[in-house]
Amino acid sequence: MGRRSIRGQSGPERLWWPRMNMSLTSGLIPLTLQLLALVAIVVAIGRGRSRQWLLRWLLVAVLVGVAVAAAVALYVRNQGWSAQPVSVGTVFWTGMVGFAVTVLIAGWGGSAWWRRGVALLSVLLVLVCCAAAVNTATGYLPTVRAAWLRATNSQPAQWIDETQLAALQKSGEIPTRGTVVRMSSPSDASGFAHRTEVVYLPPAWFASNPPPLPTVIMLGGEFGHADDWLLSTSALQTLDTFAGLHHGNAPVVVLPDIAGRFNNDTECVDGVRGNAASHLTKDVVPYMISRFGVSPKGENWGIVGWSSGATCALLTAARNPDMFRAFVWLDGTLGPNAGTKEQTIARLFGGDQDAWAAFDPKTVITNYGPYPHLSAWLAGAEDTATVYRPASTTPPSADAIADWDSFSENHATNANKLCTLLSGYNIECSVVGYQGGHDFPSAGAGFAAALPWLAGVLGTPDVKARALPGAPGS
Repeated sequence: MGRRSIRGQSGPERLWWPRMNMSLTSGLIPLTLQLLALVAIVVAIGRGRSRQWLLRWLLVAVLVGVAVAAAVALYVRNQGWSAQPVSVGTVFWTGMVGFAVTVLIAGWGGSAWWRRGVALLSVLLVLVCCAAAVNTATGYLPTVRAAWLRATNSQPAQWIDETQLAALQKSGEIPTRGTVVRMSSPSDASGFAHRTEVVYLPPAWFASNPPPLPTVIMLGGEFGHADDWLLSTSALQTLDTFAGLHHGNAPVVVLPDIAGRFNNDTECVDGVRGNAASHLTKDVVPYMISRFGVSPKGENWGIVGWSSGATCALLTAARNPDMFRAFVWLDGTLGPNAGTKEQTIARLFGGDQDAWAAFDPKTVITNYGPYPHLSAWLAGAEDTATVYRPASTTPPSADAIADWDSFSENHATNANKLCTLLSGYNIECSVVGYQGGHDFPSAGAGFAAALPWLAGVLGTPDVKARALPGAPGS
């Protein structure tokens, strides 16, 4: 690839001891926490309580626990935070919070100081177990190392800022793996207040006079950070491995912020929670072209999303077909979801029905189609048959998409509905399954499966074009 030399990047991550890679979602750590919490609750209840106290307050504690768990599950569903049911572990430990607090209050009077202390400790441990159960369900912090990086707001040495990038370019050296650059795109066009964003530059980007590389936008789920794909999944290793197998070539990958803050679920629309959609197309895309010299052609741009990010990928590609060649939809929904349809319109668009229609995929696709050149990889973390649908200019019948608005927790079902619609408007698509659940580690596996096709269809140098799964010649 020219220039002076090829070097690897070293840094503090080489000093991490093996325990930093211990799992936070299974194995010793969560099991130990759960055992400690249960033992603390048993000790807090203790011996010496009267039979009347045990019968009365343990029953009350159970009822309070059930009520708390049910209330939390209903609240999550009401807010539209997840199309999936709350995990069994999360429900159990949420209920245990109510149970432990009831035991603490009911047993406070007349208890020895040490038992009060244990009761307080039990509440703390149960809260930790509840958080751990949520983490197990989502895989957001898969290891101790990932949690440490989040807690200290630090990144591995593979991550640099734009000043360090300029120095690296000036040195004439070519990294042996991709470089992750912290960046801050403008918000002049959208007015969207966003956090730090990151871009992955493959080794080929550092070569002398490289051809403009294709670009992929990657979007994660709600409640997170722009860099979740790189810290909570195997996507970074997947990209490095892919580049290593293709002479340093891989798409440039940008991970924008579409939330503005951790708990702001914009669903990637322009609405009362911020102009996230405009930030992507009017701020991020032009900045990537001007700052990083990527290809300005729509045929060289793709977009990948998981969970609500998948819905964003679908919306962004469907609304801007001249800007994108392909998109990857992993475990998404069929449209913006902030509760019921009425709640979504109220919460995201201030009750404006027309504003909602402008971001309803079915409305957008049927009004725009047929599309000139767009392909879609639609995947769900379920055991499902691969289905390929060629592009057609014959829209699906009303019966074929009659149940479009019916709610489904099965992502493969949603993917098949979506592919039926897309293929009728000249969008080639395949529905595929991948192993795992609705969590970050599984999303990484889904991305790894889709990357060779996506890189090829976007015209990545030295990458052979591949057909969609199930297509003739695939």
